[in-house]
Amino acid sequence: MAQGIGFILVMLVLLMPVLSYNRFVTQRQLIQSAWASIDADLQRRYDLIPNLVETVKGYAGHERATLQAVADTRARAMAATGNPAQRAVAEAPLQGALGRLLAVAEAYPDLKADRSFLELQHELTSTEDRIQASRRFYNGRVQELNRRVQAFPSSLIAHQFGFKAAEFFELDPATRSEVEAPPTIDLGDGGVSPSP
Repeated sequence: MAQGIGFILVMLVLLMPVLSYNRFVTQRQLIQSAWASIDADLQRRYDLIPNLVETVKGYAGHERATLQAVADTRARAMAATGNPAQRAVAEAPLQGALGRLLAVAEAYPDLKADRSFLELQHELTSTEDRIQASRRFYNGRVQELNRRVQAFPSSLIAHQFGFKAAEFFELDPATRSEVEAPPTIDLGDGGVSPSP
């Protein structure tokens, strides 16, 4: 009986590193798959932008600075390669430029009523939602992996086999306020105004 328990304990001790290693491999593959999903969603957004710019140009051609900013930030975002942090630095200004482009569109009632513009705006909104959902899923997988890389005893396996913490995909903090600025409330006249 004692021999049986001893054998089971030895097998558990031998099996635990194998299971931990396999879990690291699975987590790494999940992160790669989640990143591929983000990449596909970003590409979809890149593909929508030229049509959106052309539609706005037809109604608001004199908004050249805004249109050029969208084109320039799109080109920089598409050219960005590297780790998620580097990609995020290129993506945040594009989100800001797209927000300004859509704000410009608000000043043109004919543009807001244009069927092509409405379809493109809907597709862009849907794509942005998909990017955010993919980003949350990716960051969740990164958090799980990073926790295991740092926690004992799995950190021993991580160190032994070269598993490292992965990077989150977050907007650049320097541009985040520009993109996600909440409205400010002016109690003086009772209205709500956008943040500067």
